[in-house]
Amino acid sequence: MTKPIELVVFDCDGVLVDSERIALRVQVALGAEFGWPLTEQDVVERFIGRSTASIGEQVAERLGAAAAAAWGRRFEELHREQVDTGLEPVDGLPEALDAIALPTCVASSGSHAKMRHTLGRTGLHGRFEGRIFSATEVARGKPAPDLFLHAARRMGVDPAACAVVEDSAPGVAAARAAGMRAFGYAGGLTPAERLAGPGTVVFHDMRELPGLLAARDAWAPRP
Repeated sequence: MTKPIELVVFDCDGVLVDSERIALRVQVALGAEFGWPLTEQDVVERFIGRSTASIGEQVAERLGAAAAAAWGRRFEELHREQVDTGLEPVDGLPEALDAIALPTCVASSGSHAKMRHTLGRTGLHGRFEGRIFSATEVARGKPAPDLFLHAARRMGVDPAACAVVEDSAPGVAAARAAGMRAFGYAGGLTPAERLAGPGTVVFHDMRELPGLLAARDAWAPRP
């Protein structure tokens, strides 16, 4: 028998805070600056949902290690500037959190420093303090299941009783690989068809999430 949901695991960028659009603009600009022309679609497919280390590996493979290090430093600088001038929670997210009675945590490809900044700027850090996990804590980032399994272990919950809220293809793949139910938020940059798959409920408005989590058919992975 499939277990009821006992823990909701949120990704951060693009799920809690509307930062993926900032990252998209910055990565396209950096591609032009460093001589690797990238379209917005390229960035979504290559970088969105990936860890900083994974992105750095891709840049190093294309441009070399020194350029990858410089790219990473420049990204942090530009991203911080734009976060400070205009970051907001994902539309409907605060209302959704207010309506979710289940325990929650965050498991993100971003670093703890980045999450302290973005969640802090949007007033969300206090909602998750002490329950925030980063890909820097595990050997492999998404789409490997390591981060979500780590979060479940730290929270003391069976992976089969976890639901993951993600907005990227690597993220939903990681949730499936961890044996968790995935809720793919298609209100951001990644098209719904790239989120769809086994055990995944795709939705477009964050205000729908509490009802989806509570629905009896959300207890069982969908084929």
